[in-house]
Amino acid sequence: MSTPFFVAADWLAEHINDPEIQILDARMAPAGQEHLDISIDYRAGHIPGALWFDINALSDHTSPLPHMMPRPESFAVAMRELGVNSDKHLVVYDGGNLFSAPRAWWMLRKFGVVNVSILAGGLAEWQRDELPLEQGDVTVPEGEFNASFDPALVKRLPEVMVASFEGSAQIVDARSAARFNAEADEPRPGLKRGHIPGAFNVPWTDLVINGQLKTTDELEAIFARQGVAFDKPIIASCGSGVTAAVLMLALETLEVKDVTLYDGSWCEWGSRSDTPIEPAQ
Repeated sequence: MSTPFFVAADWLAEHINDPEIQILDARMAPAGQEHLDISIDYRAGHIPGALWFDINALSDHTSPLPHMMPRPESFAVAMRELGVNSDKHLVVYDGGNLFSAPRAWWMLRKFGVVNVSILAGGLAEWQRDELPLEQGDVTVPEGEFNASFDPALVKRLPEVMVASFEGSAQIVDARSAARFNAEADEPRPGLKRGHIPGAFNVPWTDLVINGQLKTTDELEAIFARQGVAFDKPIIASCGSGVTAAVLMLALETLEVKDVTLYDGSWCEWGSRSDTPIEPAQ
């Protein structure tokens, strides 16, 4: 493993009946395809015993923005109803491209769960190893879940505007280079092209290989090549706060300090008339 935050499929298969481990399926539809019901895929086949960690359903639905962090109390209630226990070793996975599992990992960690891992290679690796799948829903007794959250871990629009204007923090955007450079439309309608002024572009896909992170040496080289300094504050951003968590995972693997996430990301910044954009529109 390239990082202690991952477990291998063969390890999980050996420990699948361990009562101190719970598995969470965190697959989600890609940007612009949120209408797809991924729970159908979950019921069609998931790792045995895996609970359905629906990132969309677990987000703050009082916000018009997608995937915003919910209130700690709401998240704790949802986790208890799902049967998740915050004192167990939680293993999350996605389809295998490391797209959404880091967001689930980040949410659980920021709500106070100490022991959270990601399945390297996700469901695709599990299936490549010809390990068994289970169909239908998984029902378990109500869990015990206590949530705590430090609001300073998530940046809001005014703070990001100050960072952009004053250069007090590095804004690192995980979207593709084409989207960052205004060479491609956003997958969600109504959003402008471009990026936050002064932001650095580190596409999340550059950090990933075979459903896990690249080596630490490779990660360091990628951030350095894009001009990101590890001794200055960093604000991770993306389209809607999901793949920014891949940046968070990589930076925590590299033990970088003072890293926060802009949850509104481009869904918020690119939808407003009062936010500056580069290249100029």
